[in-house]
Amino acid sequence: MADSNDNDVGFVRRALGVFAYSRRALELVWTTSRPLTFILAVLTVLAGVLPAAIAWVGQLIVDGVVAAIDAPDPDIRGVLELLGLEAAIVIAVAACQRGISASQSLLRALLGQRVNVMILEKALTLQLTHFEDSEFYDKLTQARREASSRPLSLVNRTFALLQNLLSLASFAALLFAFSPFAVLVLIIAGLPSFFAEAKFSGDRFRLFRWRSPDTRMQMYLETVMAREDGVKEVKLFQLGPRLLKRYRDIFRKLFAEDRLLTLRRDGWGFVLGLISTAAFYGAYVWIVLATINGEITLGAMTMYLMLFRQGQGAVTAILSSISGMYEDNLYVSNLYDYLEQPVLARSGDRQEGPDPARGLELEGVSFRYPGARSDALSNFSLNLKPGESLAIVGENGSGKTTLIKLITRLYEPTSGTIRLDGLELGDWDVEALRKRIGVIFQDFGRYQFTVGENIGAGDVRHIDDSRRWSEAAEAGMAADFIGELPEGYETQLGRWFKGGRELSGGQWQKIALSRAFMRSDADILVLDEPTAAMDAAAEANIFEHFQSMSRDKMTILISHRFSTVRKADQIIVLGEGRVLERGNHDSLMAADGHYAQLFRLQAEGYR
Repeated sequence: MADSNDNDVGFVRRALGVFAYSRRALELVWTTSRPLTFILAVLTVLAGVLPAAIAWVGQLIVDGVVAAIDAPDPDIRGVLELLGLEAAIVIAVAACQRGISASQSLLRALLGQRVNVMILEKALTLQLTHFEDSEFYDKLTQARREASSRPLSLVNRTFALLQNLLSLASFAALLFAFSPFAVLVLIIAGLPSFFAEAKFSGDRFRLFRWRSPDTRMQMYLETVMAREDGVKEVKLFQLGPRLLKRYRDIFRKLFAEDRLLTLRRDGWGFVLGLISTAAFYGAYVWIVLATINGEITLGAMTMYLMLFRQGQGAVTAILSSISGMYEDNLYVSNLYDYLEQPVLARSGDRQEGPDPARGLELEGVSFRYPGARSDALSNFSLNLKPGESLAIVGENGSGKTTLIKLITRLYEPTSGTIRLDGLELGDWDVEALRKRIGVIFQDFGRYQFTVGENIGAGDVRHIDDSRRWSEAAEAGMAADFIGELPEGYETQLGRWFKGGRELSGGQWQKIALSRAFMRSDADILVLDEPTAAMDAAAEANIFEHFQSMSRDKMTILISHRFSTVRKADQIIVLGEGRVLERGNHDSLMAADGHYAQLFRLQAEGYR
């Protein structure tokens, strides 16, 4: 018994706690559009009061008709005036409902955009590690799936609650004249359905959160089977039937859970709804008997029956609104859980360092991914001065790309210090720091934009500057093939939009190289294996061109091909996050270690 009471208390506490988001949702809707929210509130109040007025005028009409039948000189004009008044009130109610619907539609569009922008703005403040965390991805998926509609739904239910409370209060005031006990019956009859609906709303929300990974897998399977970057291998390797079967299996699993919950909810809803039906017809008998006994007039009977029926509907609507608000609060909590995701404070505001001649320095830098058992990069040190080039070689997973992400502050070191121009990276303004760095990753972006925008993306300050596009394309060896495209720099790339043109792998790599050269003020240039799909000769040509175009800068080259990086001033060999060897090509060959062994092994392959 004690356990049952504790569970009930826990449920109530959770319910009251989750309703805390109602105020935040109201504030969100209010700040989205104050005029529309005000109009919606006023129309809701009117729509709540006017139904009682209709019932009251209806009583006067019936009593007027009865009096007219018995009177030798009936007052027909008075009855007709009452009919006109009732018609005017009915028209006003219809106008209010139309106004409420229009306000809600406009608010839905504005709020959906507002919430989506909030989600995207938050995404821009998060670290890369957030997006590499599956649990965070579930949180993001939950926020995006429901959050754009739930705040408005919560506000609509709140206004509906207010409307129905006003209606119920006006109904109760009129019904009280018949019997206070009738008002009590009216309210109590709807409680069983309310508690059942609240219980199943919580179950539905918990089911929604629990199965987020399955939902995300369904979305991923849709992407693989229906996008051009995945469909090639799906067709070639005949993966379609297998992936489609997995997609169907996930749906069957989710549908089975939905079906069970739906049947339980509606089954209990029907059984408990019988209580409300019994209460109404009990009151019906009571009011009819009172009329037959002459305790109330025929018009009063008509009004009380209408009040009880509409009042019961208002009670049901009130309890349904509260239950729905509870459910909406649960979903809105997902949005705020995401928006309040802690972000590492970046307090630096320095635009330059005290000693540019010191270049880039790393001392004892280590980094471990959240949840990992070992460091991805361990105790790494480096000094790269302006005008020097560094090559990093190593197997996949050795920490090469992790190092670049640390230098660009996409990651924060677990331990150790990184300095640029004698100033720790944490003291730099992040945007000022990143303007100093031009990077091309192996998985560089292939944007479904125009050629010019694809190149201009390298420096958002000049993304629309056609002169800078041309200069960067010349430096990136892309100008020749761009000149042969039908619309030059205005050519739409990719197949997502009409008239789009797809480039070859080598052409995309030159676009990416041009993008790096858009940052003319960048003094750290990084090539992170963007030419891995090229043959050795083409890659060597690009690396040589890259070095010739950046002689006064710090350059970092990452490649699996040892022959490509032999001209670098420094070469670091990484293995499992640790420095295995360092030196230049000649010293490493003379040491006859890991580098020399791999260099000779690759050289044999080209003979």
